[in-house]
Amino acid sequence: MQYWKTTGVIATLIIVLSLPLYVLKQKNRQATQEEVQAAGFIGSEACAKCHKKAYEEWQGSHHAKSMTVASEETVLGNFNDVIFEKHGIESRFYRKDNRFFVYTRGPKGEMAEFEITHTFGWYPLQQYLIPFPGGRLQCLPIAWDAVKKKWFHLYPDLDLDPAEWIYWTNQGQNWNSMCADCHSTELQKSYKPDTDTYETKWAEISVGCEACHGPGSKHLAWAELPEMARPADNDALLVQTSAINNQQQVDLCAPCHSRRSMLGDYAHLPQDLLDTEMPRLLEEGLYHADGQILDEVYVYGSFLQAKMYANDVRCSDCHNVHTIKLHQEGNALCLQCHQASLYDTKDHHFHKNEGMEGEPVRTVEGEVLFAVGTGAQCIQCHMPGRIYMGNDYRPDHSIRIPRPDLSIELGTPNACNRCHGDKTNEWSAEYTRKWYGSKKKYHYGSPFSAARAGKPQAREELLRIISDNLASTLVRATAISLLGRYQGDEVIAAFRQALESDEAIIRRTALINLPHLSPEKTIQMVGPLLDDPIKGVRIEAARALTRIPAEQLDKRWQAPFTRTLEEFRETSLYSADFAASRLNLGTLASYQGQLDNAEEHFTKAVAIDPDFHTARTNLAILYNRQGKNNLAEEQLRKALAVNPDLADVHYSLGLLLSEQRQYEEAAKHLAKAAADMPENARAHYNLGQLLAFLHQDNEAERALKRTIALDPGNMNYLQAIAQFYLAKGKLSQARDIAKQMITVTPDNPIGQQLLQFIDNKK
Repeated sequence: MQYWKTTGVIATLIIVLSLPLYVLKQKNRQATQEEVQAAGFIGSEACAKCHKKAYEEWQGSHHAKSMTVASEETVLGNFNDVIFEKHGIESRFYRKDNRFFVYTRGPKGEMAEFEITHTFGWYPLQQYLIPFPGGRLQCLPIAWDAVKKKWFHLYPDLDLDPAEWIYWTNQGQNWNSMCADCHSTELQKSYKPDTDTYETKWAEISVGCEACHGPGSKHLAWAELPEMARPADNDALLVQTSAINNQQQVDLCAPCHSRRSMLGDYAHLPQDLLDTEMPRLLEEGLYHADGQILDEVYVYGSFLQAKMYANDVRCSDCHNVHTIKLHQEGNALCLQCHQASLYDTKDHHFHKNEGMEGEPVRTVEGEVLFAVGTGAQCIQCHMPGRIYMGNDYRPDHSIRIPRPDLSIELGTPNACNRCHGDKTNEWSAEYTRKWYGSKKKYHYGSPFSAARAGKPQAREELLRIISDNLASTLVRATAISLLGRYQGDEVIAAFRQALESDEAIIRRTALINLPHLSPEKTIQMVGPLLDDPIKGVRIEAARALTRIPAEQLDKRWQAPFTRTLEEFRETSLYSADFAASRLNLGTLASYQGQLDNAEEHFTKAVAIDPDFHTARTNLAILYNRQGKNNLAEEQLRKALAVNPDLADVHYSLGLLLSEQRQYEEAAKHLAKAAADMPENARAHYNLGQLLAFLHQDNEAERALKRTIALDPGNMNYLQAIAQFYLAKGKLSQARDIAKQMITVTPDNPIGQQLLQFIDNKK
């Protein structure tokens, strides 16, 4: 049977390196970083003297009010001894000695008094932060609706257990790790894994001038020089915000306006985006298959899909960068660029110019439905939004053409049925066909949906998207991530091509999702990436090489591997308050033979998030290595109790039960895994082997044939089905497999020996 492997965190990469453009770019960037080492933060008030207008605009912005100390001036909520009831819990908000308190359910479900020390956000809602031991600030789940002037619960449909990750006193609602780096300037999280405590600090409590412009001490020193003594060609402003292209500006906003994971404290300095964070792709659960927003993803991933972005439109074309407000209201905003006589007419949108100030009339699972008559607004058709955090309506910034035909095909939402909620997708599709013609434009949503479902036909379309240099970088990266589920020479060739990209996110995605290769090939392809100029790529290369036993590494890679693996470890320690980082640390410790340390990290990952099944799987694998199979089985069954559809957990449990000679139940779990992972050749292989042992010959043959259909060049799989046919006396079928072996590996004597054996038996 297949030996167990640690899952969920290992990846690999291939690349051809010969001083590509991104290396040359990095040399320039490094020179810029050396220049800023001594710079310090001075606070927004220091900017006001010279930049009065910008400062005054900023003071009224959501950025300036993103976080404040709780006071009479900053607290919007009603604390006049009012009661809010939800899930059978009566929470009371009141004041005491000019301080703000709430009496509500606490860490273990008990009622208690908590003091509110900080406000968080401003409009359309304001949250409140409560200090806890260990330097923690926790986000209260009851927020103030600044529009309707009332309290409301952020999770009205969830009666959370106090043990759940997202319960307000647990890690999912921890300000230090989940929120702080985007609501304050120069935040230093300072999490201490050994004590599970924080010493979090900031240069400025809110999002100040230096959050975008970088530390200002050198610029202030320049400004204080006599005018004639100031260098004309260098104002010492460290982060350039003018005379830049749209990608540079959007990347300035991305560290906060994106769904991402951080690699360390954001220093507000000029550097590549993937040196500081890992933006999420168009992943299932975050985005619909066609890239429309689903979960809370914060604009960046949407806008990168937009045709506007491809044509040099940037954030400041629509938003005043200091007030964050729109330059114009209504269609006037779009008509800054789009000709009114063509687009602001009924001939274009086919709607009456009535109800231009339409309000949402109801929501269905986050989808916002508007009153009929608002369809003449550009944003209603091209930026359909969703409500997040209870009352915060956010338009989709992918700025797309409505596609009700895709709604029929993929089950995705469309702008038409937001207003016409009583109509069907077919009704909307018929009208768009009538108005705009029957020709349907190609959309990546179709292959993405097929790939998510594991359908074989998606493979060719993904290959086409990846090779299309005119496609959005984020779309191409997403296609690479999905292509990693498939196999074949063309797939490997596509990864090779992708890894020559100048885009770090393309290289990193290929690194994570490259199909398994031999140890020799992995070392050859991944080794050069240990010196990649971008941190996010570099550490993935180190992680990829943890697939290979250390003694198999070439001497030339040992030093850079050790160095970069330590960088990966430090990055994981930075975010060790997240279950995923504890998983990474546990996997690294396991690779290094530090099994006690690995168990500690895996156990902590499960403690942080009891529903994190990948951590339970790895903990089970560790227990299996130690001969503690009862504990391993317990972890896997706990994971399936939460979610019975976890294919990889069924796979691991099937292997474990097979080791314990519980063959009948093992076969059920392996069958479930193979059915839910149709492109996983290894799952079909193990299932076929076990079914053959159980003398379920027809099912075993189907599974083994599926294995070689998925990976026809794998000699282990070919030998398995050949042995199966020989055992069943099916010499003709075994002979066909022997010929296939000879074709696949003509230098390998096994195929010839098998063919000779079969011929001698006839």
